[in-house]
Amino acid sequence: MNDNFNDLGFAINGLRHLTGRQAYKCCLQGAIIVDVRDEIETAIKAFGTDNVLFCPIDRFEKLFLTLPDNKPLIIADCVGIHSKEAAQILMRNGYTLVANLAGGIVDWERNGLPMRTPEETMSGQCLCMMKSKKS
Repeated sequence: MNDNFNDLGFAINGLRHLTGRQAYKCCLQGAIIVDVRDEIETAIKAFGTDNVLFCPIDRFEKLFLTLPDNKPLIIADCVGIHSKEAAQILMRNGYTLVANLAGGIVDWERNGLPMRTPEETMSGQCLCMMKSKKS
């Protein structure tokens, strides 16, 4: 993996976007997923890799300076909207090893990549589609 993701995904307006498979491969090589979803969303479904940091979008402006600036960061959310905003904040503040996870955790799961989910809770791709597994 090139630390700046130049050989992966596609770029729009200077921001690199990776597929779930590309992101997972990068995680296996040391990249970190920065999950910007809300706490309720991360409690229901989580990325199944050890390289994940949680930095909710509603507190991102205050917390992003705690993120490492010397490691490749893949910003992720549910479908890729808030993660794009967060990645742009990082880039405006001098972070250079940044990419967006295109399609977020929805595409990650759809591609069969590792997930962590509590067994008893909920199922569904997004909060708008959540339902109890017991029903």
